[in-house]
Amino acid sequence: MEAIKFYTLDEVKDKHIGEVGTPHRDKYEAELQSFLIGEAIKKARKSQNMTQEELAQKIGVQRSQVSKIESGRNLTLSTIARVFKAMGMKASLSISGLGSITL
Repeated sequence: MEAIKFYTLDEVKDKHIGEVGTPHRDKYEAELQSFLIGEAIKKARKSQNMTQEELAQKIGVQRSQVSKIESGRNLTLSTIARVFKAMGMKASLSISGLGSITL
């Protein structure tokens, strides 16, 4: 009987998405980060019992734009900062070796 071979998540990603540093893998990692930031924004909004429409009014955009932001699309540092500020929260950017910057 053959032993079952187990793979780490990194090994699976390397095989199916591409190794770290390849264009396809870099695109995947960037999209994943954008998605996670969008999810954090959605979670923060819901924790304040705020609708997308209410958040949109606070930051001066259409509700559809908030939906895009929460989906990880059209994200810029200034947008992220504006969204969290509108909810009375602070966001920070951590840079290895340099510390943290509050947005």
